[in-house]
Amino acid sequence: MDLLARIQDRMLPFSKLLGIRFVSATHDRVVAELTVREDLCTRHSTVHGGCLMAFADTLGATGTVVNLPEDGRTTTIESKTNFIAAAPVGVTLVGEATPVHRGKRTQVWQTRITTGDGKLIAVVTQTQLVLS
Repeated sequence: MDLLARIQDRMLPFSKLLGIRFVSATHDRVVAELTVREDLCTRHSTVHGGCLMAFADTLGATGTVVNLPEDGRTTTIESKTNFIAAAPVGVTLVGEATPVHRGKRTQVWQTRITTGDGKLIAVVTQTQLVLS
C-alpha cells in the first residue's frame, strides 16, 4: 500500500467529519483539501478558526507520522495560528504542511492554508512530540 493510501486508510473520525481529503504525502510535504461547509462556519458564513486549526493540526501530525518508524506515535504539544483572511462557504481550502525541524524528540511543521487560487488564509506552526 502506498503512503497516501495508508494515510487515507488510517484517517481519524474527526478528520473525516471535517471532510479532509488528502491529495499527496511524502516525507517532506503533505497536501490536503477541505471544502468550507456551512456547519464549519461562524455566524457570518466564514470558516471557523477552530476548523482551520484542526485542519492544519491534522496535516502537521500526518507529516510527523510519515517520518516515524512503524511503531512510532506523536501528539501535538504546541500550535500557533496566524489568521490572515476569511474563507466563505463553498471555497475549497488547500493545506500544505512542510517540516521546519525533524528531530528525535520533536518535529516542527508549518502549514499554509490557501484558497484554490492562492489567497493566503492562515499560517500554522506546530510542534509534535515524538513518542516511542
